[in-house]
Amino acid sequence: MFIINRTVNFPKLVFVTKNSSPLQDLRRSLSTSLKQNSKGFSAVMSEALDKLEQKQIQNKIEHETAIEQVKSTKRQKRELKRRKWVDWNTQDEQAGDTKRAAFDPANRVKRKKCAMLLSYCGAKYFGMQRNPGMQTIEEELFKAMLKHKWITEESFEAAQAACFQRAARTDKGVSAARQVCSIKLPDSVDIKALNEDLPEDIRVFGVERVTKGFNAKDQCNARTYTYTLPSVAFADCTEKHDFENYRTVAAHLEKIKDTLQLYEGTKNFHNFTSRKNFLDPSAKRFIMSFSCSEPFVSLQGVEFLTLKVKGQSFMLHQIRKMVGLAIAIVRGNTTAATLERALTEERLDLPMAPGLGLVLDTVHYERYNDRYGRDGIHEPLTWSKQETEVKEFIDRYIYANIYETETRERSMMEWLETLPLHSYDARRDDAQTTMNNDDAVNRNKQNDDDDE
Repeated sequence: MFIINRTVNFPKLVFVTKNSSPLQDLRRSLSTSLKQNSKGFSAVMSEALDKLEQKQIQNKIEHETAIEQVKSTKRQKRELKRRKWVDWNTQDEQAGDTKRAAFDPANRVKRKKCAMLLSYCGAKYFGMQRNPGMQTIEEELFKAMLKHKWITEESFEAAQAACFQRAARTDKGVSAARQVCSIKLPDSVDIKALNEDLPEDIRVFGVERVTKGFNAKDQCNARTYTYTLPSVAFADCTEKHDFENYRTVAAHLEKIKDTLQLYEGTKNFHNFTSRKNFLDPSAKRFIMSFSCSEPFVSLQGVEFLTLKVKGQSFMLHQIRKMVGLAIAIVRGNTTAATLERALTEERLDLPMAPGLGLVLDTVHYERYNDRYGRDGIHEPLTWSKQETEVKEFIDRYIYANIYETETRERSMMEWLETLPLHSYDARRDDAQTTMNNDDAVNRNKQNDDDDE
């Protein structure tokens, strides 16, 4: 803002507003024009105001252009984040730049945090976690939940919108008897109707209301896995044995149990996973128990054993490598001294057992149950009411598949032939390179627990 005293000479023009660049430009323009031209004050003033107006219009156009470029950049970033399995033919894209219709609060469905119990046979799936272009457990589950309006389209596109979290990830081909997921769901859900739209090898057995801050992974204080395999896998490697007719003797069973107990306690398992070195604190894991069942004969006439391990958490391939080394020790391919060395700083060449027999058996919430299970509002997450249904499912779909597939394909027998190829010694060729690279890899790997 400026004030012009027309009764005095032009040099007495008084500027009231300071630090205003348009006014400064106007003042300079007026001064220059009066010096260079013989025009009157009114003509010079008119020219200066026209220039100022043109410059303001130009600045406004440039500002609007910059805003549009920022919006375009944000749209491109959103497009890059969108996943392949989502149909992005949304109402917003159909309507172009028009605004979406106002949201009607009457259409809102109130959702609360719940724990969901599900079982699945992972034989034909590429793991639990969603993966674009792959058939996974979560993909089938989310499609069914969306169809029955357990979740919104937004939650289907981005699971974090529904606060979804699985207790443990399972790798390709790995099954789960009692997997637990936390997710926000409506107050009333029809489990029977949902299961009708799920594949027969995936079933939801229960939904329980939990606390607002419940997280299926963080609140889980232990996990139990089982590994079922033909007992002939532990037979002496120096002798030939028949796959169908082999039976374990009591003394040999005790040797198996003694070997498995060597894993119990807090130890450094960097040799039983990938991309970890001895100094990485996350390589230390606490194994609460590692046991072996009594031998039993399947319907196919083959004797099997079930190994059961309970721990706070497990790393990628950890259980399969623990089982693989235990088999090699009992068979005589190596000695228990190899297991002792594997828990030290050395990097050893260790075998990894096939994934067929591995099953996530139970996820434990003892601490949560002690605190909230008896508060009169929440039920303890023991799922005792659903246990009969769960056992029927795992016997029919999970263990039956293990027995039939192993008897037909004999994947364990083929794998046993590779045990003599392992050195069970330090990996001299790549040990130094691996140690140098592990630190960088571990910094980038944020969450590698429970990948079995």
